[in-house]
Amino acid sequence: MKSYLLVMAGGAVGAALRFQLSRSLPLSTGGWPWATFAANMIGGLAMGLLAAWLWQKGEAGEPWRLLIGVGLLGGFTTFSAFSLEMARMIEQGQASLAAGYAFLSVVAALAARCAGLSLGRAILA
Repeated sequence: MKSYLLVMAGGAVGAALRFQLSRSLPLSTGGWPWATFAANMIGGLAMGLLAAWLWQKGEAGEPWRLLIGVGLLGGFTTFSAFSLEMARMIEQGQASLAAGYAFLSVVAALAARCAGLSLGRAILA
């Protein structure tokens, strides 16, 4: 039960942060979905930092993985909005923008995760 509470608490905070980010970076008609892109890049970086820290903690880090990794970052990052925005771009005849968004989102999120992991390892070394 404790695991579920940690995930739910983190998820609530992550969802609230995501909502605030979307209010701060509203979607412009026909434009790039900056809020979703930023959430996924920030989430990738944060997940890398968390992974570096958790590797040092071993089993003792499990509650933090649930609270931050599964809950907070799971609630903050968003694949559903990403796919919805891509579909909107395609429906509006912007297939090349959608393809660029998909490619850059995946590559940049992976790069952010790797940067976070490297940064976390350097800080914690």
